[in-house]
Amino acid sequence: MIILDTHTLIWFLMDEEKLSEPAKKAIHESDDVFVSVASLWEIAIKQSIGKLDIESTIQEIAESCSKEYISLLNITPEHMEGVKHLSHIHGDPFDRLIISQVKCIEATLITKDENMPKYGIDVLW
Repeated sequence: MIILDTHTLIWFLMDEEKLSEPAKKAIHESDDVFVSVASLWEIAIKQSIGKLDIESTIQEIAESCSKEYISLLNITPEHMEGVKHLSHIHGDPFDRLIISQVKCIEATLITKDENMPKYGIDVLW
């Protein structure tokens, strides 16, 4: 089971050349690929403040995920509770929530972010 970090999702859907070969292979070959609803929220916020220039709406991104067999991972109280117990290595609230989700469902995270492995989670890049 794998979870895509926000940038991984964007690169997979928009510019697959930025992905590493192991990341591409894992996404294409895994039966259980997820993206957190938090990633869609992060994309929406970054679009609204001009930090991310993607023409697609959040609905279109969600539909693209579905077409690529990427399931949306909802945020549960357990995921939010897990954030409280994380070390403060990473300050980004979206990343912290995604890390908690990875821990809760014992998944592998596909990310280029070098801080993520410091949480003791399985990371692939």
